[in-house]
Amino acid sequence: MLPKRVLYYGKDEALPERIPLRAGPLTLVYEAGDLRYIKLGDHEIIRRIYVAIRDQNWDTILPHFANVEMEIGDDAFRIAYDVENRRGDIDFRWQGEITGEASGVIRFRMDGQAHSTFLRNRIGFCVLHPMACAGAAARIEHVDGTVDETPFPTHIAPQLVVDGLIKPVRPFEEMAALAHEIAPGLWARVQFEGEIFETEDQRNWTDASFKTYGTPLRLAFPVAIQQGERVRQSITVSLEGQPPGEITDQPPNGARQPVTFEIVADAAPQPLPQLGLGLASHGEPLSDHEVTRLRALNLSHLRADLRLAQPTVEETLQRAAADAHRLNVALEIAIQLSDNADDELGRLAETVAALRLPVARWLVFHEREKTTSARWVEAARAALGPVTPAAPVGAGTNVYFTELNASRPPVDALDLIAYSLNPQVHAFDNGSLAETLAAQAVTATSARQFCGDRPLYVSPVTLLPRFNPNATGPEPAPAPGELPPQVDVRQMSLFGAGWTLGSVKYLAECGKVAGVTYFETTGWRGVMERAQGSPLPDKFRSLAGAVFPTYHLLADVGDFAGGMVVASRSSDPLAVEGIVLQRNERTRILLANLTGEPQPVSLAGLGVEVEAHLLDETNAEAAMQAPEAFRAAAGERRATVEGALHIELPPFALARIDGV
Repeated sequence: MLPKRVLYYGKDEALPERIPLRAGPLTLVYEAGDLRYIKLGDHEIIRRIYVAIRDQNWDTILPHFANVEMEIGDDAFRIAYDVENRRGDIDFRWQGEITGEASGVIRFRMDGQAHSTFLRNRIGFCVLHPMACAGAAARIEHVDGTVDETPFPTHIAPQLVVDGLIKPVRPFEEMAALAHEIAPGLWARVQFEGEIFETEDQRNWTDASFKTYGTPLRLAFPVAIQQGERVRQSITVSLEGQPPGEITDQPPNGARQPVTFEIVADAAPQPLPQLGLGLASHGEPLSDHEVTRLRALNLSHLRADLRLAQPTVEETLQRAAADAHRLNVALEIAIQLSDNADDELGRLAETVAALRLPVARWLVFHEREKTTSARWVEAARAALGPVTPAAPVGAGTNVYFTELNASRPPVDALDLIAYSLNPQVHAFDNGSLAETLAAQAVTATSARQFCGDRPLYVSPVTLLPRFNPNATGPEPAPAPGELPPQVDVRQMSLFGAGWTLGSVKYLAECGKVAGVTYFETTGWRGVMERAQGSPLPDKFRSLAGAVFPTYHLLADVGDFAGGMVVASRSSDPLAVEGIVLQRNERTRILLANLTGEPQPVSLAGLGVEVEAHLLDETNAEAAMQAPEAFRAAAGERRATVEGALHIELPPFALARIDGV
């Protein structure tokens, strides 16, 4: 039997504790060395403050805490601890101290020392301003004493590469302090010491924030930090001015509040995007049993990735063609070209003609370009158009939205535009992953500013990066017995399914996205485990031959393929998120508890009676091992009270509510 924590979020260990704090009028949360959700009443002013150690490939060296001391009062606190960041030849250690005063001033200090010599790209504080700051007035105090006033960008600010360095187009640069307007006459100010700070728009990577960080990117990186070298920095958060009226006092963050979920009455429904899966990267064809289960998802397409310079192209394409035929779907084929593109495309066209492939679309990329230039698109169209005349030819980036935003695609040469996304470029905890969901819609909305009316495809969506596009050196192979860097144990968890629900919701509700490719078909990067089980069962504790909870989520959505999505709103989307589906006079609500705590949810505007199904800790293992029986079982009939329903979602549970 799988332990609850493995069902919840893939690991048999406790989530870090969230400790509510107060600094006078400000509420906030302490979690594993970081400060989160600093609020004044309903106004969130800081999303997170933390210390990051980034190596020469921009990988984050995770912290290990010791000697934690806490003094917590009603309106003030002090927390201190020791930290080690160690991996390979990297050994950096520091002491942290955080204080909150009754006056509303919060100070966060770090004092560190390198205990080895190593290459680093960044060491020090990061301050995240919430995505809600978009368009807010900001005051930048520069290190030379000058002051500028400019708003946070509304659409996602691109990152340009200038002389080999990343440079934000609308930067807040060379900063000693940054303040932004919370309400007329009231500002939140963040003061920086020990380094020069600047701000980037993290929505480029679906982080729901603007990140202010130390060491400007105008300086060369990576650089060596010598053994014995010290790093001391501090952050001070304070309020300036007076609010225009009373600020509603809030209980400390972490207090459990009922969540309301409602349909947005005045929003136009949007088409549900076409949903597909990726070809399994383990290289094995689908079994008859797997095909039967996957066909129940009502998929639109199967994505296959082909590096045309490799000798395995024909073999991969044959496997993709066989799997797609048996699933009764078309292929989304992403090709990676080299400078020998004409020969590669000629051989590919011959193979495609021989196999008579059903191609939904071509996605064209080049191995040395993060955003595809027009010449490669034109070459692909010339070679592949005659053998697949109905298949549109698209491009964009095989990496993140930030590359598409920085180097705009040749729209006139394209039938469609594509980019991929994942939630773990900068942060890896459950809370940070939940925060990325709303930002996915912002990438699509911002893409519309330069992609015109071309269809947008988000492909693929994965929990972890498939590769490191910013590595400045070779990526090390995983140590024996360790998971590959593309594999996240949450793939098989209830949390993974809830995160996927939120992704579908925001990409669908924004009305900008034509199709989305999620994960893979089978294996530890897929929606169901293979019959032989996990290659590393001690690390990835899946059940052999079982489906993952995400399978059930996609089946619930797939029942409404070709239908519409109705805009909905949660009062606490970081705790409970949901989506409303409609098709042929049917309406379905799907809900997900994204937390490890039970969440009471109140819904309104329902019919007289509904049918509710829960997928939670009590039945998840059975639902994974016998998905057909679980899906065929009748739900609980629930009468509403004047169209209202109150439901309790257990930790990480999913709910399906029909008959709305």
